[in-house]
Amino acid sequence: MLRLRNIDAFYGKIQALHDVSMDVEHGEIITLIGANGAGKTTTLMCICGIVPPQSGEIYFMEKSIRNMNPHEIVSLGICQVPEGRRIFPFLTVTENLDMGAFLRSDTAEIKKDMDYIYSLFPILAERRHQSGGTLSGGEQQMLAISRAIMSRPRMLLMDEPSLGLAPLFVKQIFHIIRQINEENQTPIFLVEQNANMALKVAHRGYVMENGRIRLADTAANLLENEEIKKAYLGL
Repeated sequence: MLRLRNIDAFYGKIQALHDVSMDVEHGEIITLIGANGAGKTTTLMCICGIVPPQSGEIYFMEKSIRNMNPHEIVSLGICQVPEGRRIFPFLTVTENLDMGAFLRSDTAEIKKDMDYIYSLFPILAERRHQSGGTLSGGEQQMLAISRAIMSRPRMLLMDEPSLGLAPLFVKQIFHIIRQINEENQTPIFLVEQNANMALKVAHRGYVMENGRIRLADTAANLLENEEIKKAYLGL
């Protein structure tokens, strides 16, 4: 569904990505792991059109999206859950979810999806009239993921969903990531520093260092790779 081919990206004169090529197939979870500053978030920004690649190509459903504006890319069905959650703090939980469906007009289906969200995250149902900014960090992450689901994405991009969360919430979030993928066959591109959890939930993985793809393999093989164990798993 998604193909990156030989992507170079810059911030001013500083090159952030070097000849990056990746694929995401329908129905799979792909994870991109690496240290801080490796270029993981920049990769997502290129896909979303926020950081235009200087060279290379990006295809979604065989269509080039490299020169599209971010709102045009969203309209194709690519939705990102950004790092740091970035919910609307002064809107209620329900209003945040409504914002996720702003491109949709199928009222009955929107209601059905909201009921689905509340079944996934019962705590959000309890807090549906509460302002987003008053939720805990873990609850805000649940809301950010739910807002993205409300757009009925054809592909979901997630940037550091476990960042700053307590271990119990981290476990919940990764359980939900797998559930969304299995129930809806939604392909997920997961950028994550928690390499152990990410590789356990993913089908395949890429390892990025200094803006370059260093390794690519099945998630199971990367979990058993001695170099990966030492560098990213603390083993």
